[in-house]
Amino acid sequence: MKPMCWTPHATVAVIIERDGHFLMVEENSDGLRVFNQPAGHVEDDETLVSAAVRETLEETGWHVRPEYLVGLYTYKAPSNGVTYYRFCYAATALEQADNGVLDKDIIATHWLTRDELQERNAQLRSPLVLRCIDDYLAGRRYPLEFVTEHSAQRSDPTTP
Repeated sequence: MKPMCWTPHATVAVIIERDGHFLMVEENSDGLRVFNQPAGHVEDDETLVSAAVRETLEETGWHVRPEYLVGLYTYKAPSNGVTYYRFCYAATALEQADNGVLDKDIIATHWLTRDELQERNAQLRSPLVLRCIDDYLAGRRYPLEFVTEHSAQRSDPTTP
């Protein structure tokens, strides 16, 4: 019997709210048009907050400042059997980048209300999209320091 190798995927998602509207991306995923928060995989040697800032810029063209952690979510995608750990952040939109070049899979960005997202429920990338919005609207906010990130690259092992 061959040993199984389970590899979870660490991802970030970012909620940006302005006047009751949320910045969302419309993207291609496995041949389907879906809606999601700006989100993506954490890269090697990248902090979660840095990944959130980078993914938002790459997918929406917006510079953001993460303010809070909304929650940590797990999801096993039925399409591929992969388990995703999603760190969802709430961020403030600072400014839109001048170049406007978005990731190749992004079709468009939209500012949508929670009700407009509910109307697109069948087109949401995963059930976590609406769950994260609902948790944000319910007031779930944790300080960014809630997640401790330790890098082996640091020279002083006593520094957190």
